Amino acid sequence: MATRSLSIIKRPLITEKNTGHLARNVYAFEVVKDASKTDIARAIEIAFKVKVVGVRTMVGRDRTRRMGRFVSGVNFYKKALVEVAQGQKIKVFEGA
Repeated sequence: MATRSLSIIKRPLITEKNTGHLARNVYAFEVVKDASKTDIARAIEIAFKVKVVGVRTMVGRDRTRRMGRFVSGVNFYKKALVEVAQGQKIKVFEGA
């Protein structure tokens, strides 16, 4: 079960908007599309050794992008905002 839990997290999302959430102990991750909130919380707790307080998820939909005469598709993704317990941090976002 541990390998399934760790394969849920695709990558951390470090953007200007998501960096603003760090003051409230909220971290953003891209996760697999079929992961539930409990699966995401368990995976974050195992991977980073923190206590997860809450998880919010959102899905970015499919869309197309055009560059001149070329059209390409952008697949949808699932984003999770994970709130950790007060006083705990995830070092990936701290630059360590």
